[in-house]
Amino acid sequence: MTGIDHPCSFHDLPVFTLPEPGDDRPWPATLPTPDAIAWRLESTWEGPEFAAVWRHFLTAVDPAQVRALVIGPWWQDDYSSLAPVVELITSDAARFPALRALFLADVVGEECEVSWLQMCDITPVLRAFPRLEELVVRGGGSGLNEETLELHPVRHEALKALRFESGGLPGHVVRAVGACELPALERLEVWLGSQWYAGDATVADMAPLLSGGNFPRLRHLGLQNSEIQDEIAVAVASAPVVAQLESLSLSMGTLSDAGGLALLEGQPLTHLDSLDLHHHYLSDEVMDRFKELSERDDVHVHLGEADDWDPDDEDDSRYVAVSE
Repeated sequence: MTGIDHPCSFHDLPVFTLPEPGDDRPWPATLPTPDAIAWRLESTWEGPEFAAVWRHFLTAVDPAQVRALVIGPWWQDDYSSLAPVVELITSDAARFPALRALFLADVVGEECEVSWLQMCDITPVLRAFPRLEELVVRGGGSGLNEETLELHPVRHEALKALRFESGGLPGHVVRAVGACELPALERLEVWLGSQWYAGDATVADMAPLLSGGNFPRLRHLGLQNSEIQDEIAVAVASAPVVAQLESLSLSMGTLSDAGGLALLEGQPLTHLDSLDLHHHYLSDEVMDRFKELSERDDVHVHLGEADDWDPDDEDDSRYVAVSE
């Protein structure tokens, strides 16, 4: 699961993993102040079930002061659906009046590959927490062909940042995001992934995201980790949303000269503070043109090294950064 790690901080708060009930490791004698950290909860293979961890959390910490939650692994023997966890969190929503940030499924490859995570409908989270400002969801389509991520269109007045980290994000989730009304949204990142893991979103599915109409305050857009990165770049080159952005990311995918030239020859990008294209398949000539854009117009273009690829190979060997 390349490029995915446990966050050290979340919502500008350091992440602290709550000791499990009965854990005899040398944890701090006193727990941190509830509003000073992002609380990470997990159920390990040897430890108690997540429901017990949740009950322990509600008794060990004043939930009314908690500002950020990070949910780690939640299963025990076999990978299981996130649905019971979402039900626990939303059923106790009234006890978390200060909650502003939630990270669902902070799981790395050693624990479970991103495309094997058993996800669920996350719409209840947005409905239960109308003051939520940041939501991160890791996981999407399932390599087990079982529980996949779902979202239904909602209106949410407070959400400022929304990120989906996925090795394969179903098209219906992308369409649902585009149909949501999020007037406060400033940052949107969508990792689209591989068709092998239900990443079947099309450029047409992304049309509402590119129009800018539903998200008037959007300043950062990431359409990343896609097998159709060139098609996305062509669409972005004339997309109305670009004019309102401060930063744009088309990184982690299969971007080649076709998409790179479309960006360079499309609408002006000189107003951007940053343009992230890392993990790409651009030629040296096109990379040089992006470097000129950076030097001439003070746009920070994050390129990194190009991945090896033979454009004449009939079997397209390009790959996304995060798939399984």
